[in-house]
Amino acid sequence: MKIKIVTVGKLKEKYLKDGIAEYSKRLGRFTKLELIEVADEKTPDKASLLENQQILAREGEKILAKINKGEFVVVLAIEGKQLPSEDFSRMMEEATLRGFSDFTFVIGGSLGLDQRVKERGNILISFGLLTLPHQLMRLVLIEQIYRAFMIQQGSPYHK
Repeated sequence: MKIKIVTVGKLKEKYLKDGIAEYSKRLGRFTKLELIEVADEKTPDKASLLENQQILAREGEKILAKINKGEFVVVLAIEGKQLPSEDFSRMMEEATLRGFSDFTFVIGGSLGLDQRVKERGNILISFGLLTLPHQLMRLVLIEQIYRAFMIQQGSPYHK
């Protein structure tokens, strides 16, 4: 199994890098993990709706270029389905049983995601209605992926 996380923008905060490194190391026993950052587009102050749509389109093209045919794509979007950790784990397990061995998780930038990226997703999920920095979502997502594997193993980590 291979898991790829595609995100918009560069991660700068050391504490987030450290957390992601820790969970990446832990995930090594279950999967090959690839973290891909695509460049974010500069958003001018007081950008118009059209400018924001153009920015989303350019970021969307970069994201879609990183997704291969045959991958199970999980898009993080505010309007996505909210899943408890057990259901998140089950979703991954069921996709594997349906023949998917490569997963791609997508986290957009500060403006969100282009509609084409959402349409490419096999599932849209939301981690709740709270607004969180997209950099922080990387750490939350990678921890939940690790938790999903631990749930499948019946590990007490999840408790």
